[in-house]
Amino acid sequence: MTEDLISKKALLDLTGISYGQLYRWKRKNLIPEEWFIRKSSYTGQETFFPKQQILTRIDKILNMKDGLSLDELADVFSPTLGEVEMSAQQLIDRDIVSLSSLELVREAGREQPVYALEQIMMLYVLEKLLMSGDITRQEGSLLIDVMSEHYYRFASRASELLLIRKMGVPTFMLVTAGTELYFDNGVKVVLRQSMGTYMEELKLKLG
Repeated sequence: MTEDLISKKALLDLTGISYGQLYRWKRKNLIPEEWFIRKSSYTGQETFFPKQQILTRIDKILNMKDGLSLDELADVFSPTLGEVEMSAQQLIDRDIVSLSSLELVREAGREQPVYALEQIMMLYVLEKLLMSGDITRQEGSLLIDVMSEHYYRFASRASELLLIRKMGVPTFMLVTAGTELYFDNGVKVVLRQSMGTYMEELKLKLG
């Protein structure tokens, strides 16, 4: 599976932003360096971007830039929140997680008196996917395990969450953003989501 890409020219035409805006946002860290993907084409070297991620990010920048400075936007889009610790009740009060998701975490043996940032991310992603109907409770238990065991490895790197199924059997994976993955024909990619997108949403909730 190769991620859907969009060329720089097509991106500028589609969004109506200028070359200067694009690279100014890059310098301000509103758009990650790793999203600028250089590939050979018939005209030489050309720049491409992960299509869904860059379009979502530009839409957010355009909608938020009137209320926030570029530096404030960069803080929203930065990959970390620093030291954050919250109790289950605080997370419920902030509408980050529901009792149903917390119960699943307790059943998985991952309940904590206080949750650190990586664990809050796990809870937030679990809640989002359960409430949207993208995953079942059984798959939620698998998600809890893979994020609890491995998400810390990606704390300072752009990453993606994948859910694949083969013959109805689900598997979650955390991979470095932009990784090209190839599966046999019996594998269905159910979900491929940037963890950075979840982090942006979580920061707005916590902010």
